[in-house]
Amino acid sequence: MLGAIIGDIVGSVYEWANIKTTDFPFFQPTCFFTDDSVLTVATAKALLTGMGYTQAYQDFARRYPGRGYGGNFHYWIYRDEPQPYNSWGNGSAMRVSPVGFAIDSVEGVLDEAKRSAEVTHNHPEGIKGAQATALAILLARQGASQPEIRAEITSRFGYDLDRTLDQIRPGYTFDVSCQGSVPEAIIAFLESTDFEDAVRKAISIGGDSDTIACITGGIAEACYGIPEEIAQQAYGYLPEEFVGIIEEFQTLYM
Repeated sequence: MLGAIIGDIVGSVYEWANIKTTDFPFFQPTCFFTDDSVLTVATAKALLTGMGYTQAYQDFARRYPGRGYGGNFHYWIYRDEPQPYNSWGNGSAMRVSPVGFAIDSVEGVLDEAKRSAEVTHNHPEGIKGAQATALAILLARQGASQPEIRAEITSRFGYDLDRTLDQIRPGYTFDVSCQGSVPEAIIAFLESTDFEDAVRKAISIGGDSDTIACITGGIAEACYGIPEEIAQQAYGYLPEEFVGIIEEFQTLYM
């Protein structure tokens, strides 16, 4: 899950200032954690404690306001009786990475990803984006090759993963839908050679850079691990609470 958070932090400065290259400073003083990290940590907390996803997402989002939450989600945060709002946005995929690390079976991962998504993102595309991301993480950490992951995700979800980043990059624009960003994030991983390379390639697409890199980063961590120097740098951007939850999660599940 730390890989997803690193992708978010590194991509944070490019969400509204897209860069179509992999040649950029990885961590910068102006980088910051966004709603992607807040809700990823909330997902981990729910898995660690058995807390419901609704409670976890409301709790963390209320305590860490102003982190770039979407309009509908921001309204949902403060509802006394929050209901899902049929979203197909990529928020379901950006927060799901802990599920891919905590659950060890395909059906279990698909079921838990659906549960984490549907409290807000109960549109079929919102659920599919979370499931595809979590399943890619499970497959990667179980040793599946990139071609095997490509084939399995394509078969199950119908995403077009045969495009290349060079084909995607020139015309790709801001798209917060699962169907318009999750496949691209997976492709960035599929073309990568190590963790840092995956995050750089995700950001180089442009669009919703922090979220695409967040999704890619979670999968890349499962495949490659994270260099210790990068992990330690990332902790410097995070609240002490987040670091504690990440370390507890890693001790239990990784």
